[in-house]
Amino acid sequence: MNAPHIATKARLDRRAFLRSTGLLLTLPWLEAMVPSFANAAESRAATTQPRRLLAMNYSLGFHVPLLVPKGEGAGYTASYYLEPLQAHRKDFTVFSGISHEEQNGADGHTSELTWLTSAKHPGLPGFRNTISIDQLLVQKLNPDTRFTSLALSAGSNGSLSWTMNGVNIPAESTPSRLFQLLFVNGNPAEIQRQLTELRRGRSILDTIGSEAKKMNADLGPRDKEKVDQYFTSVRELEARLLSSSAWATRPKPKVEMKPPTDITDRNDIIAKTRLMHDLITLSFQTDSTRFITYSAGGGNNPKIEGVTHEWHNLSHHGQDEAKIEELRIIERAEFAEIGRLLGLLKGVREGRGTLLDNTIVMAGSNLGNASAHSTRDIPLIVAGGGFRHGQHVVAGGKGNDNARFANLFVQIAHRMDVGLEKFGSSNGQSIKGFELA
Repeated sequence: MNAPHIATKARLDRRAFLRSTGLLLTLPWLEAMVPSFANAAESRAATTQPRRLLAMNYSLGFHVPLLVPKGEGAGYTASYYLEPLQAHRKDFTVFSGISHEEQNGADGHTSELTWLTSAKHPGLPGFRNTISIDQLLVQKLNPDTRFTSLALSAGSNGSLSWTMNGVNIPAESTPSRLFQLLFVNGNPAEIQRQLTELRRGRSILDTIGSEAKKMNADLGPRDKEKVDQYFTSVRELEARLLSSSAWATRPKPKVEMKPPTDITDRNDIIAKTRLMHDLITLSFQTDSTRFITYSAGGGNNPKIEGVTHEWHNLSHHGQDEAKIEELRIIERAEFAEIGRLLGLLKGVREGRGTLLDNTIVMAGSNLGNASAHSTRDIPLIVAGGGFRHGQHVVAGGKGNDNARFANLFVQIAHRMDVGLEKFGSSNGQSIKGFELA
């Protein structure tokens, strides 16, 4: 007769371990953290990884005929731009027939402002943006990380992230400065100075908040609305200051990557992209943040062999074959870097899966036809995050028959356990074919 199985595994309590070390660093999830006789719910709770979102917008668009594949579903034929991603074919979905509603705005590029919000008529008189999906998820999930979110940019573009009051969150575009924020500990004097500045910031907010409340009693309805918006902004800033104060004295994670040297040639967009992708991966891997937006577009002369013209000019190709040829070189290189990023995320083991399994990566553009500044039929791929991938999803018809991009935001929120019924211009209809694995 077989001897009875005796559970000898000692359970490691992750929180207790972190407390006992005196450090707040990211510890990988280990099998020892699951109780020996855990029920199904306990096992799921003990092994659930943080869920993350990375949204990357390429503001000059992609030449869609070179992106949208032939066929739909899992049997599609990879397009020219998707070829560099085929090593990860089962990890991403390519969409067509999707866009935001009523994106005609102040100029041909203002739809970048609303890529993550879906607010209508960007930049026109009276326009005020709404909260971006990443910031709404931050509010709902309130992640306990050093940075609740990171807004990044490849150059001078503003960020993709917007607060509840439609205020743009400033973007960080310098890799060395980002590395410093994430991984370089200040000396005691610097930490004390930072704490003093944070306390001073809160003191100022307390003072002006008190004065504004007194003033509010004598204001008319419109002015009261403006003051209410102001109070909301103050509360958001106070929350960020409180979080910064709590993290200021905690040591930052140690990483093997050496402090990066910034790319001085502003035209070397590929080298800068690689640096940013490396730092994005480390940001997630160390659980320094769980929400990142990255404005990845550019308007300079890319330092890529075979490209001699300015990028923005090439995007307005007017079907000129010579311009399209240079454009395809740039955009193919961009997709190669997206493929490299997916490989980086996939190469990091996390719990019983990979970093990519727990990260929703959304890469696309606010322009479907950059040459005509069209905001219909926008390009989009979504990778990772536990969805059933390896397919081309035709979300809707062409042009005015497009499916609503904001419906996809609701599905992404559900995947992150945020039960939204509506977001922006969504209409309650899910994108068919885009389901959990």
